[in-house]
Amino acid sequence: MVLTGATNGIGLAAARALAARGARLAIVARNPERAERAVARIASAGGAIDVHLADLASQRSVRRLAAELLERHPRIDVLVNNAGAVYRSRRVTEDGIELTWAVNHLAPFLLTTLLLDRLRESAPARIVTTASEAHRGMRIPFEDLGAERSYRAFARYGQTKLANILFTAELARRLEGSGVTATCFHPGLVASGFNRNNGPLMSLVMSLLRPFARSPERGADTLVWLVDSAEVPDQGGGYFIDRRRKEPSAAARDAVAARRLWEVSEEQTRASAASADPSPGGRPTGPLGDGARPS
Repeated sequence: MVLTGATNGIGLAAARALAARGARLAIVARNPERAERAVARIASAGGAIDVHLADLASQRSVRRLAAELLERHPRIDVLVNNAGAVYRSRRVTEDGIELTWAVNHLAPFLLTTLLLDRLRESAPARIVTTASEAHRGMRIPFEDLGAERSYRAFARYGQTKLANILFTAELARRLEGSGVTATCFHPGLVASGFNRNNGPLMSLVMSLLRPFARSPERGADTLVWLVDSAEVPDQGGGYFIDRRRKEPSAAARDAVAARRLWEVSEEQTRASAASADPSPGGRPTGPLGDGARPS
């Protein structure tokens, strides 16, 4: 089982819960020190843990990660795309992609498509992506995917969470009959390190919201259920909140937009393929600072 964003928040809580159930985990982390601390906490719950270092803002790093996963894991029956972030100001990655879009949408898109054959070979298999109710009221800005005309941090975050739901729907359509199930979910407002990287004001806001937030364990509950429940294989393409399938916004149910997003995402990741060095063990590179936190 591959899990991104497993060093903090709901990712770490999910890793501990799944390890306690005997799962063999391959966690993806950017920071070696945080990975080491996470492994110690996960290992106390049981299970086997493998660590893979990658910078999800860098497509070169994502490609190296995929190559390493394929080399070291003959079977991958679960992929959880959980890592995500929100950034106060607009930043651009080494690939020329706006950072929030790169981390929250293109990284899971690219990693999933690179691992898709292995997941099919390992069927029955599952792909779970962390989305959010922040998608409501948003649309995909196809005319300004780089957010060059307008950048508002939480609107941009909401756009990427909408992209996660559309990606899941189109992925499920493409996987029909393969034995691989794709779902996504909203974890709720979770008391974690999310959004504490955006200055004192945002850190204060998150602190004020903390009494109303759920624990990482509760936030991770639906993720763990989507990975482990016998009910899930018949729910491909579904969006879930608290273990129940919910109808996302009208924009998130737009099949035409979902297919267009897939095609655009292929274009945005294709350029990096020609120059990629997918050799396993490559050091993660790219401009991603300490801002990334599990969604």
